[in-house]
Amino acid sequence: MPKYTYEAMSQAGQEVKDEIDAISTEDALAKIRNLGYFPTRIREKGGKKKGGAAGGKKKGGGITLSIGGVKLKVITQFTRQLSTLQDAGLPVLRSLSILEQQQKPGIMKNALRGVCEDVEGGATLSEAFGKHPKAFDRLYVNMVAAGETGGVLDVILLRLAEFMEKAQKLRRKVVGAMIYPTVVISFAVGIVTGIMIVVVPKFEEIFVDFDTKLPEVTVFLINISNWFVKGTPPGWAVILLSPIIFTLLFKLVRQSKGGRFVSDFILLKIPILGQILGKTSIARFTRTLGTLVNAGVPILEAINITRETSGNEVYARALGTVHDAIREGDSFANPLRAAKVCDGIVVNMIDVGEETGDLDKMLIKIADNYDEEVDVLVDSLVSLLEPIMVLVLGLIVGFIVIALFLPLVSLINSVSGGS
Repeated sequence: MPKYTYEAMSQAGQEVKDEIDAISTEDALAKIRNLGYFPTRIREKGGKKKGGAAGGKKKGGGITLSIGGVKLKVITQFTRQLSTLQDAGLPVLRSLSILEQQQKPGIMKNALRGVCEDVEGGATLSEAFGKHPKAFDRLYVNMVAAGETGGVLDVILLRLAEFMEKAQKLRRKVVGAMIYPTVVISFAVGIVTGIMIVVVPKFEEIFVDFDTKLPEVTVFLINISNWFVKGTPPGWAVILLSPIIFTLLFKLVRQSKGGRFVSDFILLKIPILGQILGKTSIARFTRTLGTLVNAGVPILEAINITRETSGNEVYARALGTVHDAIREGDSFANPLRAAKVCDGIVVNMIDVGEETGDLDKMLIKIADNYDEEVDVLVDSLVSLLEPIMVLVLGLIVGFIVIALFLPLVSLINSVSGGS
């Protein structure tokens, strides 16, 4: 009788690695489940496995050089297409080959080529995906593993595609709302910089020729203009390089967990923007966790995956506390309530979901509600930014006009009086 090696999760959330005798893979899965384990990987012992995707020539062409990761849009499209092909009854290897041929040269095509070879060599689909983290993250791999174990791979892939589409839509909404104010502010800064470098010095020459005493506001404006042109470093360079330096410093700070926690905590305290970021994070982690639990992933493993993919260190730490509390026998809602990172309604809905056994459905419902709230907040932020930008730009332009024309009024009055 063939022997199978497997990895599984116990009901307590502990990882188990062992061997089992079985007639087939399906028989092995049934025996593992009868032991009270949730299998995540299984393979016939002694099965041959071909090389992965680590370079060299592959079937159908060579590996192309590529840098960076795969766009979420590409992964989402691939997932939906793979789900459709699986629902149509095509073998996994055939489906992967079809989709690999459709991809443009790059990371995704390289990854799918490697996945095809691994699957052909005897690996499970989730194992093959797990070797390409630039394309398929841990959430993706574990969802596929759950689908393979339960025999509902096409359904899981469809849910995964829907999950990524909603995440992509939410991200586009937030980013799109920031484009308009960013463009307006950039043009305003460019115009003001041009005035300081070109226009104000011309007026300064006129004032020097007339040898008149300048108002304090005009002196202040001329000093700013001199700093833009003659400062050390010049003001125009500071204005130009400040966003770049700030971005680099921000990324440097976020290299450590402590830095990510502090920066995320500060961002969450910013009026309106903090609300948007907080509700976005809640929508993201509840949708991720709900999707994993619905797929049959054990709760402790699902929380670990959600914590790693939450995108916000404040909520990641809260989920870590929840994980430890559940492992000690506590509920989900109590430690989340103690962490004070979610509204009371979120905690109460999770509490009800635990009591009724519909935690996954309740988590998805929370995510849907918060997606709608984010849409409203984003629209409110855009509506609020427009008058604020008009007011600020009006004050800047008004200050420049007054500072430049006050001396001219004095000169006109003195000339009129002298004549």
